[in-house]
Amino acid sequence: MHKWFRKAMLVSFSILTLGMITPPPALTMQEMKSDETSKRNAIAPSTENNAYFSIETFKAEIDKREEFINFAILQAEQQSFQKFGAKISPVIEFEFNSQILPKIQEAIQQLAETYPEETLHNLDISEKPSGGISEKIFHIYDKTTRKDLIRFHERRDQPPGEGYWFNFHYHMYHDQFQDHHELGAIYWDKNTPPKWLS
Repeated sequence: MHKWFRKAMLVSFSILTLGMITPPPALTMQEMKSDETSKRNAIAPSTENNAYFSIETFKAEIDKREEFINFAILQAEQQSFQKFGAKISPVIEFEFNSQILPKIQEAIQQLAETYPEETLHNLDISEKPSGGISEKIFHIYDKTTRKDLIRFHERRDQPPGEGYWFNFHYHMYHDQFQDHHELGAIYWDKNTPPKWLS
């Protein structure tokens, strides 16, 4: 099974079961084998060929990026549902998982692919989404500079006569967080939605 497909299946399984059920061994078995191989190579690297080092370095760089991407996606899902709270989550869960979360994953992947590999370990995710009617879901920031790189937000919209919508979007540091990069919108109802974290 291709590595990217296996990881996509693993993330999808985690999302669908909300992390309550352990993924089947078929999804995790190859991952453990590749981890064992990389540990073995780290302990006793071959010095026979310089090309080996460049390939291993390239693989290590990809692994670091994938490790960060997987961590960030898991945190994105957890913090989103924490923000939604018990009243909003059951209503928008399916649409969020099928429409918004894949786009959040794409944005995280793009950030990780453009960020320098040697400083990728400095990236972290804010720990608490904001409540009430505030927009913040989570931010990804550089731990050394304490500066945000990408901010994932949700805004409540109420177009005349249409009821309430949850508008998901993100902002990037490239443009000083001015532009809205749309992720999608989910319809709530004509009635005012509960506050976040409730």
